[in-house]
Amino acid sequence: MNVFWSRGYHATALPDLLRATKLSRGSLYAAFGDKHSLFLLALDRYIADAMTRMDIEFDSHRDPVDGLRAYLAGYVDRNSGANGRRGCLLVATAMELAGRDADVDRRIGSFFKAMEARVAGALSRAKAAGKLADGVEPSSAARVLVCFVEGLRVVGKTAPTRIISQATVDAFLDRFIR
Repeated sequence: MNVFWSRGYHATALPDLLRATKLSRGSLYAAFGDKHSLFLLALDRYIADAMTRMDIEFDSHRDPVDGLRAYLAGYVDRNSGANGRRGCLLVATAMELAGRDADVDRRIGSFFKAMEARVAGALSRAKAAGKLADGVEPSSAARVLVCFVEGLRVVGKTAPTRIISQATVDAFLDRFIR
């Protein structure tokens, strides 16, 4: 996963994968089939890790606003300094392969829908608790918020400071929360 994340799909060569996995060519092909299959497994792992993180942040037993703040705090961490420069495997993959690889399109589309559903759930719970700003509709706000955090990942490639990332997130969240 780290090799693809660092280099991108097309720039990753078989020798890179052999070094990273410490497998011979035959063993790599026997275990994973081909580069594309290995890449999809790496992307699946990245997505599974993100989903697990969101399930913790948006746990239904947690205050929904606290969950949204935890979710966005994670983006501040991943968006700032060296973490931001590394970028997001999902965003990089979308930029490199979306529209040209149906397997990638399905995975990224499903991930964004799942992310949006989790955010909408938290916003709906916040609305029920009277913590959502007037006029904010949870599903529309969730779509906007997903676009916002993925845009943060793109801007993160310029390595903004933590203070700038946090101020951006705070200003954005203030539009939704009372």
